[in-house]
Amino acid sequence: MLRNLSIRDFRCFTRFELEFDPEITCIVGANALGKTSLLEAVVVLTRLQSPRTNSLAPVIRTGAKGLVVDGMVDDRHMQFYYSPKRRKLALDSVEQKDAHDYLQVARLVFFANTDIDLVRGTGEERRRFLDFLGSQFFRDYRSILRSYDKALRSRNAYLKMMPPRPREVAAYTKPLIDFGKQLTELRGSLVERLEPKAIEAFKLIGERDEEFGLEYHAGSTADFGAALAASAEEEARLRITLVGPHRDDLLLQLSRQSAAIYASEGQQRTIAIALKVGHARLLESEFGQSPLLLLDDVFGELDVGRRNRLFANLPTGGQRIITTTSLAWLNDVPTGKLYEIKDDSARGRVLDAISRG
Repeated sequence: MLRNLSIRDFRCFTRFELEFDPEITCIVGANALGKTSLLEAVVVLTRLQSPRTNSLAPVIRTGAKGLVVDGMVDDRHMQFYYSPKRRKLALDSVEQKDAHDYLQVARLVFFANTDIDLVRGTGEERRRFLDFLGSQFFRDYRSILRSYDKALRSRNAYLKMMPPRPREVAAYTKPLIDFGKQLTELRGSLVERLEPKAIEAFKLIGERDEEFGLEYHAGSTADFGAALAASAEEEARLRITLVGPHRDDLLLQLSRQSAAIYASEGQQRTIAIALKVGHARLLESEFGQSPLLLLDDVFGELDVGRRNRLFANLPTGGQRIITTTSLAWLNDVPTGKLYEIKDDSARGRVLDAISRG
């Protein structure tokens, strides 16, 4: 349970603090006031990454040198400072040399109205989804992914050099293969475990009896080293690594056809939500407790039926933090804390506690 959050120089906020209900907290307000940024700050605090961008540099408030996020999760005090030149994380006021123990404290699922891009967007969107889940599910996933990405960047840099640098390329080929094989194995196992959870969620949330399926599509053949060797000539011509986990994808199908092409927008939204609910249920079954659920203005994009079925089928017992532009659909939601975010000319952005009355 996230008890409180304190941020400094984060997006549009100079300083901001708020406390959360153990069950449901709702933040209502107009667009562009920072509701999404508050949920983003929760992800940065607990997972050391943003759900909106690959780098934390754009998250720093304009003109500031770095950002700070601070909060209590259960009885653990988490603190993270980031700047382009330095990063520091502390757990219970003890600075951490690496992130392993820090990242075991909290697990979460971030729902957003842009999740439809998981279905109709590029493979990069789906890889980010798998990586966010994988880093919470497997203790070593994050370090393996970072090692693979580092080897890939270095190898591609030497491939682009003129004249060619075959010895240097070869030097990075071995770690690329080693970490690539591990990453492929972890992603394959992850999708195998996610599949039944996501399919079940789709059946519960969808309004028609439709067949949904997902499949892990590896960016290389089973023999990664042989695949690299076979692509060497084309690789030298294009000067980039052509095969490997950086080309992985998650194939999503509805009635055995591509969901990106043949599914309606409503069906695509249902698939995206099913993936996130499956994500939450997988974490719940593996670790014995519901993850923190962050729902960023999701319900306003759904019809009443899907909205009710989504809320009814979220993992029970977990904490939920919801943002919305309207209170209209909240009548039946037992909100513990309800805030309205405003832009006050004298005080800047503020939160006011409000009641349903």
